[in-house]
Amino acid sequence: MTPHPGHSSTGDRYFYEPAVGHGLPHSPFNAIIAPRPIGWISSQSTDGVLNLAPYSFFNAFNYEPPIIGFASNGAKDSVRNIEATGEFCWNLASGDLAQQMNSTAAVVPPDVDEFQLAGLSPRASRTISAPHVAEAKAVFECRLTQVVPLVSASGERTVTRMVFGEVVGVHIERSLLKDGIFHTAQADPLLRGGGPADYFRIRGEDLLRMHRP
Repeated sequence: MTPHPGHSSTGDRYFYEPAVGHGLPHSPFNAIIAPRPIGWISSQSTDGVLNLAPYSFFNAFNYEPPIIGFASNGAKDSVRNIEATGEFCWNLASGDLAQQMNSTAAVVPPDVDEFQLAGLSPRASRTISAPHVAEAKAVFECRLTQVVPLVSASGERTVTRMVFGEVVGVHIERSLLKDGIFHTAQADPLLRGGGPADYFRIRGEDLLRMHRP
């Protein structure tokens, strides 16, 4: 591989500066920070139009109260709905719902209901107005806490906004609770990898259990 400006190959290492470009067929950034849980977010507009969309930059950020967050590259329908209503749900995207989840990634007009588009059933939530995916094995009902614009090291504002929400209600399929413990592998979470189309799944035999020292 011939190094480009800002890239260098030394021994067994390839180095690049993101501001200059990676010089590779596809950015390795997403593939390195992987696999990642999917933020499958359901929301509702003030007019009652339902929205369901997957976000690959998602995670948990606080224990008490439980707070989760996802990053939106631009002001998409989910962000507009959440800012207007202050509510959203996170739905577990499991392996059996992979195709439905992928369908909700389609770029469609704001008046299109992605639940219908993907053949999914909206179910009323217990603590908020926004519905969740009835077929999801686990669901978090959330109330908005913050929408934070991300900025670069130089202070320049990016197009991305982090949306944080406090989990105020949790739904779990009973079969996933064994002796009161949630079994992650049995839930079969679909995880986002790198590249334009890579996803991963986990297996119980891959479990590595380590107690803190």
